[in-house]
Amino acid sequence: MIGVAHASAAGGGGAAGGFASFIPLILIFVVFYFLLIRPQQKQAKRHQAFLNDLKKGHKVMTKGGVHGVITGLTDTVVTLEIAKDVSIKVNRDAIGGPLGEGGATPAKKEIQGG
Repeated sequence: MIGVAHASAAGGGGAAGGFASFIPLILIFVVFYFLLIRPQQKQAKRHQAFLNDLKKGHKVMTKGGVHGVITGLTDTVVTLEIAKDVSIKVNRDAIGGPLGEGGATPAKKEIQGG
């Protein structure tokens, strides 16, 4: 008899206990959002803005590592001159990023502090 009464008293707070068990999952999702998802979305927005601002004469590098100068643009295709009188056409999405002086990729800004 005592065992049954004790079991029913312990199960009385089930609703509060059920929510409390989800708190660690919620915290894990929040951490993943701020450490992984949000920075990835920001990076994707910056890359899309870069692709929209491409112009003739810009020095770029494709995702495959080909360096070249933009000589022609359409909505979906970029024409790159990779050597004198040698041009290739690539999709706009294949452009990985800009090139700095001397053909080097520009240094990324590091986050300082904490």
